[in-house]
Amino acid sequence: MDHAPTYYAATAKNRVDYPSLETDIEADVVIIGGGFTGVATAVELAERGLDVVLCEANKIGWGATGRNGGQITGSLSGEKAMAREFRRTIGDKAADYVWNIRWRGHDIIRERVKKYNIDCDLVFGHLQTALTQAQLAELNATYAQGCTKGMADDLELVPKEKIGDYLETDIYQGGLLNRRNMHVHALDLCFGQAQVVRKLGGRIFENSEVTHIEHGERPLVRTKTGSVRAQKILLAGNAYHLLERKKLNGKLFPASLANMATEPLSQSDADAINPHRLAVYDSRFVLDYYRLTADYRLMFGGGTNYSGVDTPDVARQLIPALERTFPRLKGIKAEFCWSGLDGITLNRIPQVGRINDNVFYVQGYSGHGIALSHILGEITAQCMAGDGSEFEIFENVNHWHLPLNRKLGSLLIAIGMLYYKIKDKLEKYP
Repeated sequence: MDHAPTYYAATAKNRVDYPSLETDIEADVVIIGGGFTGVATAVELAERGLDVVLCEANKIGWGATGRNGGQITGSLSGEKAMAREFRRTIGDKAADYVWNIRWRGHDIIRERVKKYNIDCDLVFGHLQTALTQAQLAELNATYAQGCTKGMADDLELVPKEKIGDYLETDIYQGGLLNRRNMHVHALDLCFGQAQVVRKLGGRIFENSEVTHIEHGERPLVRTKTGSVRAQKILLAGNAYHLLERKKLNGKLFPASLANMATEPLSQSDADAINPHRLAVYDSRFVLDYYRLTADYRLMFGGGTNYSGVDTPDVARQLIPALERTFPRLKGIKAEFCWSGLDGITLNRIPQVGRINDNVFYVQGYSGHGIALSHILGEITAQCMAGDGSEFEIFENVNHWHLPLNRKLGSLLIAIGMLYYKIKDKLEKYP
C-alpha cells in the first residue's frame, strides 16, 4: 500500500522502493515496522556491525512517521510521570536523566543528518506560545529551568508586544523561543536513514507484513511469502500493528492526528506571517501546531481525535483555526489534507519492554515521536548489543493497563479527554 496523500509523500526527495520478502533468510536482528522507531534502531544496529533485516507491511514511513507535523521539540507530556517512575531504577538521578532525554533526540538527529548528508529540510527554531496569562507563567517557569540547566543561549522569552517580530497574529499573550528545537521534512528524514541502513549492509523489505512470530531460542517471523530467523526481534509498529496481543493488548490506544498543508504562499505572505521560519505550537492540552515548509506552504495541524477514528474533513476542522491565527490568509486553500494514528499511553510514558528474552517492543510516544523514537532506537540497540542498563530504566516503568479492546479503550480515553477539551474551551482566549 502506498503512502497517504500527504505533503511529505508528494514532495519527498529521498524515496527508494524496496523489494518484498520472497524467501527464507536469517539475520542477527529482525525489526518489524519501517517508521522512525524501526529505521532509527536499524541504523544504530547496523553501525554496531549487526546483520539487520527490517520488514515493513506497507512502505517505509507509511504510518505516523510520514503524517506528523515535523516538529522536533524537547517537550514531554509525561515528564513528571517519567521522573517519578525512573526513580525506581536510578534514584535521585531521575530528574536530570529526564531533562537530558528532552534534548538527546535533537543531538542524534542533527549529528546523523550531518554524518550521512541526509537532505531533509532540517531547520532550527521553535516558538511555544501562550494564549492566557496562566500559560505565560508556565513558559516563564520553563525558561527559568532551562537557564539553570545551561540553555540560556538557546532560549528567549518573547513578551506580547514582541510577538509581531516573529508571527503576524494578535492571539498570543507571549511565547518562549527555543533555538535548539527543530522542524523537518519527516518522510525525507526517514527515507534518508533507510538508505543509510542499506549502505551499512542492512536489508529492507516493503509490502512484507509479518503475520505471526514463532518464539524460541532463535525466533522466526513469517510473512505471506517469506520468513526471517534471527537472534532478536523488535516490534516497532506503534499504533499500526496488532502482533503479540496477549501481552500488549490494553497498553496502547490510537489517537488520530489531523494535518494539512496549504497551497504555496507568496514570498511576501510567508515573510509576513512567519519571517524566521519557526515551528510553533500553543500551550493548550489539545493544541494547534504549524510551520512553514521549504516551499512556503503553511503546514497546520491540531484537533487530536482521541477516539482513534480518522478526522472526516480535515480542512473543515483546521481552516478556521488557521484563519483565526493568521487573518491575512483568510480564504486560503488546503492543497494536502491527511490524518494518521499516534500511539497514546495512559501515563504518557513510552512503553519499552520484552515479550520474552529475545522479542522486544517500543511504542507509545503520545505525540512526541520524532525525537523519542530516535532516543529509544539508540537505547534499544545498546540493549540488543549487550548493554541493557538504559533500556531497563524504561522497562521498569509501571504502565497502566485497560483490559479492553482498542475500540472500547479509545472510546474511554476520548471520554476522559473531554475534560481537557472543555477546560480549553472555557479558558478566556483572545
